[in-house]
Amino acid sequence: MTKIQENFEATKKINTTELTAKDFKTPLDVRWCAGCGDYSVLAQLQKLFPTLGIPKENFAVVSGIGCSSRFPYYVDVYGFHTMHGRALPVASGMKIANPDLSVWVITGDGDGMAIGGNHFIHAIRRNMDIKILLLNNEIYSMTKGQYSPTSPQGLKTKSSPFGVVDYPFNPVALSLGSGSTFVARTSYSNPKHLSYVLKRAAEHKGIAFVEIYSNCVIFTDGIFDQWTDKNYMDENAIFIEDNQPLIFGKNKDKGIIIENFAPKVVDLNDPNVNREDLIVHNEKNQAIAQMIGSMSYDDDLPRPFGIFLNIEKPSYDFLINKQIGDIVEKYGTGNIDELLKGSESWEIK
Repeated sequence: MTKIQENFEATKKINTTELTAKDFKTPLDVRWCAGCGDYSVLAQLQKLFPTLGIPKENFAVVSGIGCSSRFPYYVDVYGFHTMHGRALPVASGMKIANPDLSVWVITGDGDGMAIGGNHFIHAIRRNMDIKILLLNNEIYSMTKGQYSPTSPQGLKTKSSPFGVVDYPFNPVALSLGSGSTFVARTSYSNPKHLSYVLKRAAEHKGIAFVEIYSNCVIFTDGIFDQWTDKNYMDENAIFIEDNQPLIFGKNKDKGIIIENFAPKVVDLNDPNVNREDLIVHNEKNQAIAQMIGSMSYDDDLPRPFGIFLNIEKPSYDFLINKQIGDIVEKYGTGNIDELLKGSESWEIK
């Protein structure tokens, strides 16, 4: 265990025993529209923080611009409300400078997938030890209803009055393709599942990406009902679990197999269907994660929720601090004046 890790483990034991969700609430009025899904995410995050054994002063919440980006005002920890799309480089710098921090980035589908898209893929590529919560409502809400990178084709908005023609991003697939070590999807309307996924993300060492469906009651109200409403979700959504076969349906009578290298729904009541052929999820298998993630926008397949991938590899902030420590140990602390002067100099007479 490195000195950095030893310090982190030591600080976790300080001033954490009596914290409750109340300790993470600010006195500010929460200013979201009544019925906004962000309320649910805020409540679960405030409940989660006191259970993690981390001192309150070791949390930081960072956001960009958008409805979801109000989070730093409502969570009573250190926070930074940055510019549009720039939350991730700020959060990365904070984590590198202070590895003891538990850094949480709250972003939206516009902030994170559009202007912040480049930062998104590179923070993931580097495996920064930060948690990214993408509150996806498939619209630009705060700026009054323009379509976003995740808006479905055909959606009529202020900027697409005849319907969106763009193909939408699949945030889960983008995260997996960028090299994320933890990828999950959950929903504001399922607090039990939301709480579970957030806790698993918090426990992960490295980048943790969670896409959260968050309803916008003004511009896209009900857009996720097909997969999140209790009246429809059993038939249209599938909740994946590690080491469990992919089974769904109100009566648990449907499953997913691989046919021609692609997922396919089968009727488990069919005597010709062998349950041993069902896909068994494995959180450590990147190929399975990518296959299940690709099901997201196929009308013939259920929408997957849960933890797609959870693997371990050294995080960027750990590696860069280890490199700095190794160099200092080998060469000493150095001299800034000598560094600025460089190895070549001339005396002008």
